[in-house]
Amino acid sequence: MALRVLVVGGYGNFGSIVCRHLAAMPGVDLVISGRDPHKLLRKVDELKDQWGTVCESWCGDAMGAPFKTVLEALDIQLVIHTGGPFQGQSYAVAESCIDAGVNYCDLSDSRAFVTGIGALDARARQAGVAILSGCSSVPTLSAAIIDQQRHRFMRIESIEHGISSSAKMPGLSTIEGVLAYAGKPIKQLKDGQVHEVLGWQDLKLRRMAHLGTRVLANVDVPDLDIFASRYGAQTLSFKAGAGLKLAGVANYLLAQAMRVGMVRNHLPWAARLHRCGLWFERFGDGKSAMYIDVHGIGVDEKPLSMTAQLTALNDKGPEIPSCAAVALAAKIAQGYVPEPGARACVGEITVDEYMAAINDPQNLSLSVHFSGEPG
Repeated sequence: MALRVLVVGGYGNFGSIVCRHLAAMPGVDLVISGRDPHKLLRKVDELKDQWGTVCESWCGDAMGAPFKTVLEALDIQLVIHTGGPFQGQSYAVAESCIDAGVNYCDLSDSRAFVTGIGALDARARQAGVAILSGCSSVPTLSAAIIDQQRHRFMRIESIEHGISSSAKMPGLSTIEGVLAYAGKPIKQLKDGQVHEVLGWQDLKLRRMAHLGTRVLANVDVPDLDIFASRYGAQTLSFKAGAGLKLAGVANYLLAQAMRVGMVRNHLPWAARLHRCGLWFERFGDGKSAMYIDVHGIGVDEKPLSMTAQLTALNDKGPEIPSCAAVALAAKIAQGYVPEPGARACVGEITVDEYMAAINDPQNLSLSVHFSGEPG
């Protein structure tokens, strides 16, 4: 029997990618949802033309109270929530899934949203469903990459990682979400002590394989909470930036204005920067990457460092946050039963399962290098 999957926000930037993969996946019946009937119909027609797949659709607000009834009527078994921004969003969709007895995952990279999902744990366990938050680049994929090489380390001391996107702009909701903490304090970990940095500040140049030099700045992600307990790391930091250095400088200036009170509401500026970014897309190189630097002590009790980089070419970067949920759906369709409860989505999929879900070796590749490894 096919797994019936409903994608909330199925015609959005990330939702479209998820739906494209699921429409072609054996053993999955796809239901696309959204609030705009015209966009919904276009997406259904598009997938039919592309794959010959006739997808069902539901038009409505998944945040509303009747969503539980909708899930039961459509016999949904898994909900993939792509409808950001998740910063400040309630758990209404997840709660409807619990009430309907449906497994759930979301693409949130909001630190508060992902780490706070545990508040639903008791209800989810009682209902026998898995509520998995952060099924995206962070923390699902970042954790999977570290987990794959964890056996080489006796102790992990620091994890410094980040993302440099291409110049291709995501949806406005994504920009609104990532700029929500511009100029605001972000708690990181340094030598075992909590210290604060400011969002989109502390610009840093990093040379990345295949990408050249990129501008990165402080960004808030759930990994900064999760990795301390999961890996015992004493130093944790995360940075991000766009493909064009000008965008990094623009985010920095907005953060400065927010910090000193010149700008109080980031939303109008997010819209302006989004419009400017769309115009500047033509100057990008189409390359993006996630990098992870891990330092610690190897199993031979000597210093060991790892640098991993997942590189995307030809503007395939949005596949990276989208396909963790695709990999999870594929695994469940093949018989995997996630443990009931509400938690961050780490340890649910492997790197191999993730790369198989994307299945685009010409445009996405993972490299891992070590220094100080025993011979």
